[in-house]
Amino acid sequence: MLRALAVDDERPSLEELLYLLNADPRIAGVEGAGDATEALRRINRALESGPDGPDAIDVVFLDIHMPGLDGLDLARLLNGFAQPPLIVFVTAHEDFAVQAFDLKAVDYVLKPVRKERLAEAVRRAAQLRGAAPRIPVSEPDPDHLPVELGGVTRFVAVEDITHVEAQGDYARLHTGRGSHLVRIPLSTLEERWRARGFVRIHRRYLVALRHIGELRLDAGTVSVLVGTEELQVSRRHARELRELLIRRTAR
Repeated sequence: MLRALAVDDERPSLEELLYLLNADPRIAGVEGAGDATEALRRINRALESGPDGPDAIDVVFLDIHMPGLDGLDLARLLNGFAQPPLIVFVTAHEDFAVQAFDLKAVDYVLKPVRKERLAEAVRRAAQLRGAAPRIPVSEPDPDHLPVELGGVTRFVAVEDITHVEAQGDYARLHTGRGSHLVRIPLSTLEERWRARGFVRIHRRYLVALRHIGELRLDAGTVSVLVGTEELQVSRRHARELRELLIRRTAR
């Protein structure tokens, strides 16, 4: 059972989060804090109490945009402690996901918070704390990848993805209609989609061969045109890419 602290400066959001967490059977108890300073005082008391003490906190559900000390600042402070609580960011902004996971966040939940999505964050925290057995999950759909935007889960068709850009532990999927950030390393997608015609052209880029419009050579540098974007090809990948494109056009 997890002991939780929810932190949000907007009272309605905090009350909704407290309600949803109290309804989860894996949460033994949850307190609320209206700003990061109040939360830090409560967390300090928890750390003094020890992991098995009466004031212990296992996981903090933390908003990012708050007056004064924001959620990212608080997370940086907690990373300096020997035994900090786990952190789940709960925010209306998707732009800070990379920073959040650099700070070792367990999960990144977008507002408006859906019950099922918050339950998944609780499950991850519970597994890390050893408070719940691992729940088997079904095999992923090989033709689609789930992405979350504004609290809504959408499924992006792999065939619509033109290229993928590495962003830390995340990858940004680019399609003709926009881009989506997912928590999957580029190396994982490279291995998973190699047979589907995706090729690594740079440490930052994975590209679908079928979406390459041009291969450009200029003063010893190689690049490809994917849609309207020109992407650099590293020297170590240039020869393999040329061979793959030649074989593809020869079919």
